[in-house]
Amino acid sequence: MARQLPLHLPPDVRLGAADFFVGAPNRAAYELVTGPAPWPEGKLLVHGPAGAGKSHLARLWLESVGGARIDARRIEDAPRPPDDAAVAVEDLQRLTPDGEVALFHLHNRLRQGGGRLLMTADRPAARLAVALPDLASRLQGTLAAGIGDPDEMLTLALLAKLFSDRGLAPAPGVLSYLAARIGRSHAAAAEAVAALDAASLARKSAVTVPLARAWLSGDLDSGGPGAR
Repeated sequence: MARQLPLHLPPDVRLGAADFFVGAPNRAAYELVTGPAPWPEGKLLVHGPAGAGKSHLARLWLESVGGARIDARRIEDAPRPPDDAAVAVEDLQRLTPDGEVALFHLHNRLRQGGGRLLMTADRPAARLAVALPDLASRLQGTLAAGIGDPDEMLTLALLAKLFSDRGLAPAPGVLSYLAARIGRSHAAAAEAVAALDAASLARKSAVTVPLARAWLSGDLDSGGPGAR
C-alpha cells in the first residue's frame, strides 16, 4: 500500500518573550534590544543568519515601545512614521535602490526627530550590497550586534521551540540525540524538525530516536544529511 502523503501546514510560530531562548550566541543582541541603555544616535543593527531570532527580537522590542515594523523590500511604499517614532526595518539585505533612498531619509528623520531605529539583516553592514554611499556609511557607523550559530545548549532550546511551534512533542531523548549530531546552525535545526514532522505525519507515528536516526542516516524516503 502506498504511504499517504502528509498535508503540510505552516507552523504556528510563537514570538512571545517567554519563547525567546537566550544563550551565549545571542545574548549581546538580546541585551541591547531589550535592555534600558539607549543606543548611540538611537539606532541598532542586529545581524545573523535566517532563523536566528532577529524578527523575534524586533517583535519584542516593538511590543515594548509601541513602534512600527517595516519590511525593507517595501520600505518605499510604507506609510511615513512620525519623526520621533520607534521603527524596526527588517531584512536590509533585500533593499531595492528605491528602498535605499527611503531608508536613508527615514534614518535621517528619526535621528533628527529623536526617534529610534532597529534594523535587521542577514550579514554585517560592511557586507551589505548598499549602492548609496551616504546610506552605506551610516549603516557601517551604526552600533551592531551579531547573532552567531547556536551552541549545543541553544540548539536544544531551538529544537524544542521548533517542535513546539509545529505542535509536536518528540519522545524522550530525541532533542539531545539531534543536538549532538546535526550541524551547528539555525538552518540545520529547522531542516531537522521539518523533515521529522513530515516523516512522522507520513508514517502516522511519533517523533522518536529511531526515526531521527533513520533521517540522519538518509534511510527515509525524503533523504537526510546522510543521503547527501
